[in-house]
Formats: sequence, structure tokens, C-alpha cells
Amino acid sequence: MTRFLLSHNLQVDSDRLPALSAVDLATGLAAHVPTGIQAQALSHPHWLVQVEADLLPADLAEAVLLAWRRLRSSAGASVDTCQLLALGGRKDDPAGPGAVLQQGDWGVDVVETLDVVAFLQSINWEQLKQGRAADGVFELRG
Repeated sequence: MTRFLLSHNLQVDSDRLPALSAVDLATGLAAHVPTGIQAQALSHPHWLVQVEADLLPADLAEAVLLAWRRLRSSAGASVDTCQLLALGGRKDDPAGPGAVLQQGDWGVDVVETLDVVAFLQSINWEQLKQGRAADGVFELRG
């Protein structure tokens, strides 16, 4: 079972891309993901939605991005409104007591931006990936 905790990084100021509450996001994703993928809203300031499935992390990430794109399209946003990006990192060390993100979970930041390359440079993504296991981090554009 793969478990993602999703955060939302909205870098676009547009009426066609409003901020999404955890409940709206979980409900919208659940309506657009394939059968067998569970989406549940969280009550946390950073992690908005928990997504679980019996899929490999890369496959779950693709399903989440496709569902996200469909959710936005259903609300009137076109494909060219923004670029979509999922940045994931697996929690490989033990979590603190009461932490939502547990060892083995994936923290996934879903970014809506006008320029993926500029965004990745602004957060120094290449440096952030260094020192991580190759199978413990991903970047997926959708």
C-alpha cells in the first residue's frame, strides 16, 4: 500500500484556479481517480489530503496528477491555465510522536505554476534531491 500526504502549492493568481480546501480537494480527487484509490481530507495546516492505493508510487503520482487536472478542468480551467507538478519524497526516518507523515509515507507537494523550470530553480530542487535515495524522491509533470 502506498500512502501519499498531499500539500498544495498554488503559484498562479487566477480566478480559474482558486485555492482548494482539504475537503474540496479530497472530494474532487475522489471523483476523478480510478477505482481502488482512496482520498481523504486531513485536518492539518500543511498536509491537506491523504491518498492511498495498492500502486507503485510513480503510478499513484500519475493518477493523482491526472485526477487533479480533471478536477480543475471540470471547474472551467483549461490545460494552458498552468503547469502541474508533483514533487514527492518518502519519509525514510522515524516520525515524531503524533506526526501525520509516518516512516514509509510519501509527502507530495502538488504545484500549480506558470513556469515549472523557474519554480524548480527557485526552490533549489536539484540540491534538495541530493543525498536522497534514488527511489525515495520523484518529480512528475502533468
